[in-house]
Amino acid sequence: MRYIRPTSLTWWAGLSSIAIGILMLSGAGGWANELGRFVTILAGGQDACPAALMALGTGLIGIRDKLSRVLGDE
Repeated sequence: MRYIRPTSLTWWAGLSSIAIGILMLSGAGGWANELGRFVTILAGGQDACPAALMALGTGLIGIRDKLSRVLGDE
């Protein structure tokens, strides 16, 4: 369970990005699309598709785990 780090802001950013991508994929409504577009703009992206948001989220969670192993943050 080394990927689950609820005290990490990067982990929460990744999880929220994945959740927004899933909401957009499920067709939750226009508010989910606008929220996804906003998150994509903040991340420096151009395409606000659900797959890009979920890839961003898993990348954030993965890089957080890698940095914690390298820096000895366990």
